[in-house]
Amino acid sequence: MYSSLLIFYIMRTHMREILIYYNPDSRSDRMTIVYAQSVVGHVTPYPFGKTPSTPTSWQHILNALDMHPKELLNKAHPFYQANIRGREFDDEGWLNIIRFNPQLIKAPIAMRGNRAVLCCTPTDIYKLVEVYA
Repeated sequence: MYSSLLIFYIMRTHMREILIYYNPDSRSDRMTIVYAQSVVGHVTPYPFGKTPSTPTSWQHILNALDMHPKELLNKAHPFYQANIRGREFDDEGWLNIIRFNPQLIKAPIAMRGNRAVLCCTPTDIYKLVEVYA
């Protein structure tokens, strides 16, 4: 079985597909997948908790997003409020928070080529399409 890092590395090189890491319980996240399917021939969805699972793969995603891990988190989530709010962590600590608590990610993450977008609304997926059009 391929590691999640290998899967993300291979998938990110294909310009004809979009990879989406999403919350399967969120209607908005599922709509992001539908929007992506309407503009690209191949969309690979990964539900939270399936991939990525390594700090290296998360670092790659964060670099593509050009974001700090804390920016990905839903600060209104009860777990965040009870366990993270007001605390500071080093880079490894933030990566571990995301790795082990993907439910805290506030929106789907879509990747295409070497770019990534945090899709706060389903139509944010078009940011990836415009770049490669």
